[in-house]
Amino acid sequence: PYTTLFRSPYENVLNVNNAGSLGLKWSYPISYSVGAPPAVANGMVYVGSDNFKLYALNASTGKKLWTFGTSSDVISSPAVANGVLYFGSADYNMLRAERQHGREAMELYHWR
Repeated sequence: PYTTLFRSPYENVLNVNNAGSLGLKWSYPISYSVGAPPAVANGMVYVGSDNFKLYALNASTGKKLWTFGTSSDVISSPAVANGVLYFGSADYNMLRAERQHGREAMELYHWR
């Protein structure tokens, strides 16, 4: 049997020699289920939940920065492109969040 180890020349922090020593850095309690993977961008973690909310957490500390309430479960994995956050809810709405002057501006798009 042959074993081939592939290593990325760009990865100099995480490798097969230290992956086993990783541990939990932080967690954030959400009392409802999370049905889609979170998105990580620009130092933030975005995660939606079945409690009709999207959470924005600090990626380094896990501290909640803001939440946005929707009219239904957040069912999609958030996506970030060009500084804009997009996510979908179970009531066929697509939401967009853009950081402006320290506040989150939300716009709603209905795709039915």
